Amino acid sequence: MLTDASTLAAMRQHHLFGRLPDAAFQEVCSLAIVRRLDSAACLFHQGDKAERFYLLLQGQIKLMRLLPEGQEKLVEVISAGQSFAEALLFSGIDKYPVTAVALRDSQLISIDGAHYRQLLEEQPKICLDLLAAFSIRLHQRLNEIDTLTLANASRRVARYLCQQQAECHGPIQLNVPKRLIASQLGIQPETFSRILHRLIDKGLIAMERRNIQVLDGASLATYCD
Repeated sequence: MLTDASTLAAMRQHHLFGRLPDAAFQEVCSLAIVRRLDSAACLFHQGDKAERFYLLLQGQIKLMRLLPEGQEKLVEVISAGQSFAEALLFSGIDKYPVTAVALRDSQLISIDGAHYRQLLEEQPKICLDLLAAFSIRLHQRLNEIDTLTLANASRRVARYLCQQQAECHGPIQLNVPKRLIASQLGIQPETFSRILHRLIDKGLIAMERRNIQVLDGASLATYCD
């Protein structure tokens, strides 16, 4: 059972728990577990039975999917304050479609999925908030699919940078290793680095360590090389 005040406050700030009545929230907390993962530790594997979903309090979690060809594809990097695996509550899928691994030392809350879904059935108004959140996630996934359909690697990188700038409303911080971003874009790490240097040479971006500033957004949006 969760009793730490800061942990409870973090949960209440999240859309999955913010509007739950006090009694329902206490029920969720009574079945929730705090998990701690060392860097590179696995939380669950693709194909494991999906009985719980998670709220990340500290650290980073990468979600990877093993493709039929044997390659691993980065699906998403989860940052502190984000939840993951909750969509499975409504999909009818009983196994995790991805593997979750800690990118750095992490702390998260593990929530009983079946119990939470039962609570939602008793609180239908909350479902509207969840639908809005899922719609945002779906829009993000569609943007990523659009990016991956671009045959030209340079266009993929340029589109990725434009999307990141729109989300950050300013300089872009690469909070995950470049090899993971390259995996997400379906290109090799050396190709990703080479394209970044090409964009720097053309004056479209400036880069200092892991910070990228877009200097010419209009040209970057149409860049193809």
